[in-house]
Amino acid sequence: MDGMANFSIDFNEYSTTGKTLIFLSPYQLLQWKKTAFTDVKILKFHGDFYCIEYHKKEVACNGILFNSIYETPFVRVSDPIYEEIQWIIDKFKSLQNLELSYNVAVSKTYLQLILALSSREKQIQNETNSTKITDSLNFYNLLENSFINEKSVSYYADYYHLSVDAFSKKIKKNYGKTPSKLIQERLILEAKKEIHLTYKSIKEIARDLGFEDEFYFSRYFKKEVGVSPKTFREQVGVSIVAKKSIE
Repeated sequence: MDGMANFSIDFNEYSTTGKTLIFLSPYQLLQWKKTAFTDVKILKFHGDFYCIEYHKKEVACNGILFNSIYETPFVRVSDPIYEEIQWIIDKFKSLQNLELSYNVAVSKTYLQLILALSSREKQIQNETNSTKITDSLNFYNLLENSFINEKSVSYYADYYHLSVDAFSKKIKKNYGKTPSKLIQERLILEAKKEIHLTYKSIKEIARDLGFEDEFYFSRYFKKEVGVSPKTFREQVGVSIVAKKSIE
C-alpha cells in the first residue's frame, strides 16, 4: 500500500505512512480504522502452494514477516523496492493465460523474490531500530522457554522482582503489547504451528501446550482465532513439512 493507514491486526493497533508492505497469516483479523490510500494491492497464497517453513533456507521470512508476536507485521520500503515489487506483481498477472505447469513454477519464483526482498528490508529496519533494552530481550528468552508451563503474568513479574503493574508497563512500552497479550499470542502461535506443521491430534497438541482438557483448549483457540483447531487444520491444511517428516 502507498498512503496513510491506521489499522489493527488481532486487535493490536498500528499506524503507517508511505510505501508499506503488510504481512498476515491465515485467520489473522485485519481492521482498517482510518485510511488515505493512493495505491493498494493484495497478494494471497496458500501454504500448499508455497510453504514458508519448508523454504526457510531459501527465504528466511518465517518469524520475520510472518508468525512473530514480537515484531510489527509490516515494513516500510523505499520507492525503488516498492516499484520492484509492483513490477513483480504485474508479472504475476501476465501469467494467467499461460500453460499451468509453467505458470506455477514461475509464480513460485516471483513469490519467493517478493518474500526475499521484503525479508531483507525488514531485517535492515530491525537492525536500524534495535533499541529494546536488555530486560526486554531477556523477557523474549524467558517467554520462549517458559510459555507452555508458565501462563501467568505474575510468574514473569516475579522473575524480574517487579510488581505485576510495573512489569506490565515496562513490557507494554517496549513491545506495544501487555505481557498477558504476548503470552496468549505465543500460545496461539505455537498451537497454529503444531496444527499446520504436524499430524498430531488436537488432543496431543493440547497436552503438549499444557492444557489438560482438550475441549478447554479448543474453546481457548476458537475464542482467539475465530475457528476451532479442527476447522483451522481443514482450512489451512497440513504442511509439506509434516508430510516430509514421515517419508
